Amino acid sequence: MRWSEIPKDAKAYMLYHTLIAPGLIVWILFPLYLMETGYSILEVGAFFTAVNIIAIPLTYLFGRLFNRWDIKKGLIAIDVLDGIAYVLYGLAKGAIAPLMLFAGRTVEKLSTVLYPLYRAYEQVIYPEDKYEEIFAWHLRLPEISRLITFPIMGYILGYVYPGPESYRWAFLLFGLFSAVTVAYIWRFLPSVGREERITPEGFTFKAGEFKLLLAFEALLTLAWSLAPEIVLINYVVFVLHKTVFEVTLIACASSLASIIGTYASERVPKGKGFQAIGAGMLINAFYALVMALSPPFWLALLVYAVGDFGSTFWFPFYRSWMFKLIPKEKASEFHSAISSYRKLLALFTPFVAGALASLHPTLPYAVSFGLFLLAGAMFWWLARKGIYSRTAS
Repeated sequence: MRWSEIPKDAKAYMLYHTLIAPGLIVWILFPLYLMETGYSILEVGAFFTAVNIIAIPLTYLFGRLFNRWDIKKGLIAIDVLDGIAYVLYGLAKGAIAPLMLFAGRTVEKLSTVLYPLYRAYEQVIYPEDKYEEIFAWHLRLPEISRLITFPIMGYILGYVYPGPESYRWAFLLFGLFSAVTVAYIWRFLPSVGREERITPEGFTFKAGEFKLLLAFEALLTLAWSLAPEIVLINYVVFVLHKTVFEVTLIACASSLASIIGTYASERVPKGKGFQAIGAGMLINAFYALVMALSPPFWLALLVYAVGDFGSTFWFPFYRSWMFKLIPKEKASEFHSAISSYRKLLALFTPFVAGALASLHPTLPYAVSFGLFLLAGAMFWWLARKGIYSRTAS
C-alpha cells in the first residue's frame, strides 16, 4: 500500500504517533532513574505492581463511557495526563521525591487506562478493507522517528550529561512537550463520536473465535510482562555495566528490524494471517531463549532486533483479526474490556519479574520463552483449521 493511497485522516493519526514516539524514551529513563537513585530491581517491580492495582476497574469504566463520547477527547486526556506525570517525575527531588514519583506514576497509569481508545480510534478511522496493509504504515513511521531520535538522546543522557539530574530535566521537557501534541490532536485529528461508529451490515459476533483471541491475549500478556523493560535495563546497565545509551541502541536496532518487518508482513499472501502470527511467535520465542542464556551486549542487541522483527511481522494480521471480531459501535468498550483483562493478568508480573531477576538477571526470559512457544503452537493449530481464511473473506 502506497502512502498516497492512505486517507488523509489516517495519515494525520499516524503522524501524531510519529510525533510522540521520541517521548517513549521516558519508559526507559523512569525505571533507570529509580535504580540509579537506590531502588533494587525487586523494589522497582513492587513499585510498578502497587500502581497497577488501581487501573483495572477504571479501564473498563472509561471504555463504556467512550462508547458515547468523542474518542478524540480521550486522546487529548492521555497526553494531558502523561504531561502531568512527566512534570511530577521531573520535580521529584529531596525528601518528597518518593511521594512525587508515586504520584507521577499513578497519574501516568491513569493515562494508560485510556490507551484502549487508541485501538477503538484506529478501528473506526482506518479503512476496514485495508487493515492489514495500513497497519504496516502505522508501525513503520513511529519506528523511523525512534530510530532517528533515540541514539541522540541516549548519547546525551548516557555520556554527555549522565545521571538522575539530567533524567529529571528530560522528564520536564517531555512533560511540557505534551502541550504541542495536545494542540496537534485538537487541530488535525477528526472527531469520532457515536455517529461515526456504525457496524457494517452482515456483521456476526463470533463468540468462539473471541474466546481464542482471549486465550492468546493471556499468553502474550504474560510472555511480555514477565520480561519487561526493567529486566533489560537491569541486565544492560547493572550486569553488563553499560549506560542508557546502549539501552537506546538496542531500541534503535529493534526499530530498524521493525521497519523491515513491516515490509515483510506486506508480502504475506491473503488468508495466511495465522501462519504469519505463528511464525512471529516462534521468532519471539527464539529471542527470549537467547536472552535467557545471558548473552553479551552485541548479541542482546541483535536478538532484541530479531524479536521486534517477529512482533512487527505478526502484528498487522492479529490486529486485523481482532477488529473483525468487534462491533464498531462497541469498539471502545470491547477494547477497554480486553485491556482490563490484560491488566488483571499482568497485575503482579512486575513484582514477579523483579523477583525472578533478583535470583538471576535473565531468568524472566526463560519463562517468556515457554509462553511464546505455546502461543505459536496455538496459531499453527488455528491455521490448520482455516479459521483466519474464513474471517478474512
